[in-house]
Amino acid sequence: MKRRVVLFGGTVILGALGASLAPYLELEVIALIPPLPGAGELGALAPDVILFDAGTAQPDPAFALLRDRPNLTLIGVDPEGDRITVWSCGQTNVASAEELLQVITHALGRA
Repeated sequence: MKRRVVLFGGTVILGALGASLAPYLELEVIALIPPLPGAGELGALAPDVILFDAGTAQPDPAFALLRDRPNLTLIGVDPEGDRITVWSCGQTNVASAEELLQVITHALGRA
């Protein structure tokens, strides 16, 4: 079963992550660029993971969706700090798409 990963925003880092994750057939990567949807529209996509650039504005619709879907994983990517933050599991350093895939699969309980 494919896991749906939503890239929430149109930043360069999210575009690069989308390209890095594209070879992983177990993931369906959906890129959302501005204007970004609200929580209802975002929820209709049934994401398993939402990736966003933590250096930009916080993705309020994604956090609103998290309140209603506790199994959803939000991952904020901070390219300047060279780390990611996983809500609500803490933070870790990653250096490659493979490591990011490990974080995603671990967050989904598939490690």
